[in-house]
Amino acid sequence: MSNNIKLAIKLNLDGAYLPSFNRNFNHLAYTFKKKFIILGSVHNIKELNVKKLQLVKYFFLSSLFKKNENYLGTLKFKLFESYINKNIIALGGISEKNLKKLNLLNVSGFAGISLFKKKGPFKKGAL
Repeated sequence: MSNNIKLAIKLNLDGAYLPSFNRNFNHLAYTFKKKFIILGSVHNIKELNVKKLQLVKYFFLSSLFKKNENYLGTLKFKLFESYINKNIIALGGISEKNLKKLNLLNVSGFAGISLFKKKGPFKKGAL
C-alpha cells in the first residue's frame, strides 16, 4: 500500500510505503500490529532524516547506477549507507552487468524494472 498507512492498517496489511515526498507524521498516532513494516524512499540526506522520524524500517535508496538527476554511484551510496545504518534496498539502473557491484555494498535487497523484464533466468553467480 502506497502513501496510505491508515488504509493499510484497516486492510490488515503487513506494511505500507511512504514516497520521498511524503513528510506527514500522522501515522505515528496509529496502533500497528507487531510485524507492520514501513518502507520509504530517499534521494538525499534531508529526505533520509524525515524518513527516520517517520519510523521507516526499510529504505529504497536511488538512483544507484541509473545516471539521472538522483544518481548516486557506489561512492555516494556508501556515504548514505553510513547515515542510514539500516535496511537498504537499492534502486535505479540495476542490470545483470552490475549485480556483482551490489556485493560490495551493504544492501538488504534490490529492485529494478528493466532487470526483471529480461526473459529467461539470471546467470549463475550473480549475488
